[in-house]
Amino acid sequence: MKNRIICCFTDKHYSLHLWMGVLRNMRIAAITTIILLSIGCNNSLKKMNSETLPELKNEDTMKENIGNDFGKRYAAAWSGQNAEAHANFFAPDGSQIVNNGTPAVGRDAIAKVAQSYMTAFPDMLVVCDSLSTTSKGIEFHWTLTGTNTGPNGTGKKVKISGVEILRFNSDGLITESNGGFDENEYKRQLKEGVKN
Repeated sequence: MKNRIICCFTDKHYSLHLWMGVLRNMRIAAITTIILLSIGCNNSLKKMNSETLPELKNEDTMKENIGNDFGKRYAAAWSGQNAEAHANFFAPDGSQIVNNGTPAVGRDAIAKVAQSYMTAFPDMLVVCDSLSTTSKGIEFHWTLTGTNTGPNGTGKKVKISGVEILRFNSDGLITESNGGFDENEYKRQLKEGVKN
C-alpha cells in the first residue's frame, strides 16, 4: 500500500509538473508571438516609411526648388503672350500633355502648344486658383479667361478651369505636365460664350 501511495503521489506530482511545464511553454510561446508580431509590425512600418518618405521628401524638395510664388509666375507666363517664357519653365526634354492628347516633348513643342492658346485668345488671362502637393506631383489649379478673337475666332468670351499635374527635376524645372479641363464646356463656350 505504501508503494501505491507513493506512485499516486508521484503520478500527481508528475501531472502537476507536466501541467506547469505546459503552462510555462504556453507563456513562452505567447510572449514569443507578441515579440515577433511587434518586430514584424515595426519592420512593416519602417518599410512603409522608407518607401513613402523619399516621395514626400522629393515633393517637399520640389516645393522648395520651385518657390512659393511658382503658381503666380507660371500663370503669368501663360498670360504673358510669350510662349518661349512659358516653355522655359520646362526642362529641355520636358513634356506637356493637354486633355490626354499627344505629348509635346521639348521646349519648342511646348512653346507651340502655349502659342496656340495665346494666338486664339490675345487677351488670355490665366490665374492660379491653388497649388497643392499630392502623391502624383504638384497640382496647379487654374482658371483661364479670354476672348476668342484670334484667327478664325468666334469672338466669344470663355472662362474655363482646369488642372496641370506637374513633376519637377532637382533644378526646379518641369519634366512632365499632364493637364486637363472640360473640353465639351470649352467648345460650348467657343460657340455660345460664357453662361451668366
